Amino acid sequence: MYYFNDLTPAEAERVALLVEECGEIIQMGGKILRHGYESVNPFDGVNALTNRQRLQNEIGDLRAVIKLMIHNNDMLEGEIIVATQAKFKRMEPWLHHQLSLPE
Repeated sequence: MYYFNDLTPAEAERVALLVEECGEIIQMGGKILRHGYESVNPFDGVNALTNRQRLQNEIGDLRAVIKLMIHNNDMLEGEIIVATQAKFKRMEPWLHHQLSLPE
């Protein structure tokens, strides 16, 4: 079957997973900016996770999707590493509070 975006159903599913996880990270970023890292949802009871824990879980979920995409040759891990280093160089002049950047 032909798809206008030329993606296979498996590729489209992986991109959908990627978009979903990015959206969840954005949502957690908003909660942290509003309520802080250590805030919890009061409706979650005694075992509630902090916003920091929730963000860590969401970033782990994103990393899993990225690994899945690399595994399926949607993208190349080496190119991601190169892009990461380039981003550090581009953002450095605009950072005001970071004492150092990762290698």
